[in-house]
Amino acid sequence: MKVLMIGGTGLISSAVVDEAIKRKMEVTILNRGKHNQKNWPDVEHLIADINDEKRVKELLEGRYFDAIVQRISYTLEDAKRDVRLFYGHTKQFVFISSASAYQKPIPYLPVTEKMPLNNPYWTYSKNKQLCEEYLLKNQRRDFKVTIIRPSHTYGDHSIISQLKSNKHPYTLLHRLKEKKPIVIPGDGMQLWTLTYNYDFASGFLDVLGRRRTYGKAYHLTSDKVYTWERIMEIIADALGVTMDIVYIPWDTIFQY
Repeated sequence: MKVLMIGGTGLISSAVVDEAIKRKMEVTILNRGKHNQKNWPDVEHLIADINDEKRVKELLEGRYFDAIVQRISYTLEDAKRDVRLFYGHTKQFVFISSASAYQKPIPYLPVTEKMPLNNPYWTYSKNKQLCEEYLLKNQRRDFKVTIIRPSHTYGDHSIISQLKSNKHPYTLLHRLKEKKPIVIPGDGMQLWTLTYNYDFASGFLDVLGRRRTYGKAYHLTSDKVYTWERIMEIIADALGVTMDIVYIPWDTIFQY
C-alpha cells in the first residue's frame, strides 16, 4: 500500500509512520523538513510547505497513492486547499480531526461518533467541524473521505496534565519532586481518556484502504477512563512522591 503522510514528525504521525513501516507499507512524507526527522531509510521525503500549492503540485505530478493522510489542516480554507491539491492523487483522503469537536457540554456518556459536533468554546474545535463538513460534502466517487477524531494522545516523552507550559513541560514533574503544590482544576473528578500514540497508530492503520470506511468518521481513543486526580496520582506514584494538591475552581482559572 502506498501512503502519503502530510507532516509525519508529530506525536501521533511519527508513531503512525513507524507502524506503517512495520507493516511494509510504502510511505512518503511531505513536510517542510524543519522539525526532527527520524532516520527512516525506507521513507521518501518530499520537502515543501503545504501552503505552497504550486510546489506541492509539482511534487505530486504523476503520483497516485492508495491513501493520503492530512494531519496539519486546521481551517475551512485548509480543507478547500486540500481538495484542490489532492483530488486525482488518491482514492481515500484521511482527515485528522479532533474529539474536542463534539458537542459541549457533553450531553451523555460514553461519547460515540453519533454525538453531534458543536463546541462553541474553542475555535480550533469549531474549525475542525467546518473542515469535516466541507470535506464530506465535496467527496466524489473517486475521492472518498475518512475522518479520524483523536482525543488526548500521549507518547514516551510527553507530560500529561491539564495545566502545563508547552515551553517548560517538565515543570509539573519538578514541582512534584520538590514537594511543591500542584493545581488540579475543579474537584479533580472530571473523567478523561488517555491514548498511547502507538496504540492509536495500530488502530489508525486498519482504516487505510478499507472501502467500508469511506465517508465515515471514527473517534480513536482508549476505552480506559480516569479522573484527573487519579492521573496525577499515577504520575506521583511513578516519581515516588506524595502530592500536595490545590483545587482551583474552573471559573477562577478561566478568569486568569
